[in-house]
Amino acid sequence: MSEHIGYADIAAHYRRQIQDGELRPGDTLPSLRQVCEQFGVAQTTANRAYRRLKMEGLTLAKAGVGTIVAGPSSSNIASRVQMYEATGSALGGGESSHILDVGTVGADELVAPRLDVAPGTPVHVRRRLVSRGGSPVHLSSSYYPAYVIAVTPELTEPVSTGGSRELAAERLGAAQDRVLEEVTSRLATESEKSTLGLTAGDVVVTQVVRTVSLADDRVVEVAVKVAGGSTILQWTTSLRPPID
Repeated sequence: MSEHIGYADIAAHYRRQIQDGELRPGDTLPSLRQVCEQFGVAQTTANRAYRRLKMEGLTLAKAGVGTIVAGPSSSNIASRVQMYEATGSALGGGESSHILDVGTVGADELVAPRLDVAPGTPVHVRRRLVSRGGSPVHLSSSYYPAYVIAVTPELTEPVSTGGSRELAAERLGAAQDRVLEEVTSRLATESEKSTLGLTAGDVVVTQVVRTVSLADDRVVEVAVKVAGGSTILQWTTSLRPPID
């Protein structure tokens, strides 16, 4: 290997293997010593590369094993922000996003206060189905205020951008800063059951409401995600990338 190889090159090498499926969830990556020998770099460089992969949500440390490939991270919004910065797409390996419909609706009692608008105010919505390996994972409805649509007209088209919120933040000139995630359980509607392939009579689903704010405190998106499972939690996550 070239003596000029850096940590970003090493991270890119393993990132490609993970995204191409050569390394699958649960697989163990080479030890730091093996990385040093393979690429001819110091341990600090190898360690920095592995830190980058972990920051992107692609790997995690497992006691007694080492560094392994992480499972799908669609629920980890901070990892998705970092994934977009590194690869240009917020979708994880094997994930696909299908836009079900786009349009304008009146903000309801769930969305309006989170967008800081009066109920009934016209807001733009994009509804999508995210699948992994061809199987439905979750339904997501993203609501955007007028100022987001003004700078990101692509969001009015039924085409997946691979990172609509990231694109909007870039156009607005402010980084995504934090997200409030509110998680509740409820019964799935018949439409949700049909789209997600749920066959039981009464199916409990998890509803996640995410309010994403920029560094200047403007709300860039309120997203309502519905997936199988049940829990009741809420938390706030910083979306600022860690300093290397």
